[in-house]
Amino acid sequence: MRGETRPAAQGGIHMEKEQNNPIFLENEKEANHYSCRCLQVMGMIAALAWVLNLLDVFIVPPMVMNVGMPVCIFSFLLPTLLRPRMARLGGHFKYLVMGCCILGITVLSVAIPKHTVLAWIAPVLLSCHYYSRRLTAITLAASVVCLNAAGVAGMFVGEGDPNLIEAFHMADAVITPEILREAVLFFLLPRSAILVGMAFVCITVAKRTRSLLEKQAADSAARQRIETELSVATQIQADMLPRIFPAFPERREFDIYASMTPAKEVGGDFYDFFLVDNDHLAMVIADVSGKGVPAALFMVIAKTLLKNAVQMGASPKEALEKVNNQLCENNEAEMFVTVWLGIYEIPTGRLTAANAGHEYPAIRRAGGQFELFKDRHGFVLAGLENARYKEYEMEIGVGDTLFLYTDGVAEATDGANVLYGTDRMLAALNQGQALEPEALLRHVKADIDRFAGAAPQFDDITMLAIQRKDAGAN
Repeated sequence: MRGETRPAAQGGIHMEKEQNNPIFLENEKEANHYSCRCLQVMGMIAALAWVLNLLDVFIVPPMVMNVGMPVCIFSFLLPTLLRPRMARLGGHFKYLVMGCCILGITVLSVAIPKHTVLAWIAPVLLSCHYYSRRLTAITLAASVVCLNAAGVAGMFVGEGDPNLIEAFHMADAVITPEILREAVLFFLLPRSAILVGMAFVCITVAKRTRSLLEKQAADSAARQRIETELSVATQIQADMLPRIFPAFPERREFDIYASMTPAKEVGGDFYDFFLVDNDHLAMVIADVSGKGVPAALFMVIAKTLLKNAVQMGASPKEALEKVNNQLCENNEAEMFVTVWLGIYEIPTGRLTAANAGHEYPAIRRAGGQFELFKDRHGFVLAGLENARYKEYEMEIGVGDTLFLYTDGVAEATDGANVLYGTDRMLAALNQGQALEPEALLRHVKADIDRFAGAAPQFDDITMLAIQRKDAGAN
C-alpha cells in the first residue's frame, strides 16, 4: 500500500511546487491576460460574421446565426468579464479561458464551417503560452472532439462546407449516410490529424520553454544564494576589522592606518592591530585562501586565535606555531592563511616579526625611498602541522614608515588583464612618501583604481601602514 501511494504523494508535491513557483505564477497571469485579449479579437470577428450574414455574404439561415452568434460572442468575452475575479479562481481560470475559446469556435464552426477551419489552431496555440503539457493535451482532446462534432452538425444546420459534401446544393442539401461517411473519413479525420500534429509541436515547445524557465529559476535562486553569501561574508569582514581612526588618538609616538576594499568575489583578507600592553602594539595582516562565507568564517577563527595567542604573551614565532597547529585540526576543507605578524615596541621602535608565507613588507627610512624588505618566509598557517617559524627584529626610526599589504594589491589587473605589480606599488608609495599613513593608503588605492579602470577585481585589496613619530613634537 505504501508503495502505491508514495508516487501519488510525490506527484502532488511536485504540482504544488509548480503552482507556487513565482515565475510560473507570473507567466500564467500574463498568459491569462494575453488570451483574454485574443478572445476579444475573436469575439469581434464573430460579430463581423454575424453582420456579413445579415448582408447575405454568408447564406446561413438567419435563425442559426441569431441564436449561435450571441452564444459565440458571449463565450469569447466571458473570460474578460470574469478577469477581475481571476485571483479568486486561481489556476482554474486558464481552463475557463480554453473552454470558452473552444466553445466559441465550436458554435462558429457549426454556423460557417468552411470559413473556420484555421480557427481550431487558436486554442492549442493559446495553451502553449502557459507552458503546461497537461493544459495543451486537454485542449487538444477537447478541440478534436468539438471539431468533429461541429463539422457534422454544420452539415445539417449551418452554411455547409462544399469540401465535406460533394453533392452540395444551395437550395436542398441532402445528407446521406454515404456522404457523411466520406466527409468524416476524408475531411474531418485528416483535419483532426493536422490539429494533433500542430498540438504535438506546441506541446514540445511548451515542454522546452518550461524547462528553460525552470533552469532560469534555479539559476536565479543560485545567484541569489551566492549574493546573500557574499553579502554575509562582506559584513563578517567589515565587522571584525578595526574601522575607527585615529585608532589611538592619545598616543603620539606612532600613527597607524589600515583599509580593506572587498573584491567582487569576497575573499578572506583581514588586518588587525591592538595594544598588548602600554608599550607593545601588535599588527597583523593576512589572506585566507578561498572565497565567500567559508573564507570569511576561517578568517574570523584565524584572527581570533592570533589575537588570543599574542595577548597571552606569545612572541610572533610562538603565536604562529600555536595557531598553525590549532588551524590544522579538523581542517577538512584544507584552507590556509598567509600571515605577517609583528609586535612593535613603542618606546624603542624595535619590531619583532614573523612571516607565514605572506607578501614582503615595504619600508621607507626617513628621507629615503620605499623598498621591499625581503624577510624570511615560513609556511602558510593550516598547511602543515608542527611547522616551525623564524622571527626577526628591525628598528623603526622616527619618520620611518612600514607598509603592509595583501596580494590583492600587486595582483590587481586592468582591462587587458595586466597585473599592477609590486613595481607600480613601490612607485605609488614613493610618489606619496611624504604623506601620513591614511593619506598614503588613499594615494596608493587611487593609483590602483586609475590603473584598473572599470575592470572588476577578484581579490580584496588590503593595506596597513604605520609611521613612527617624535612623541615630543607638536
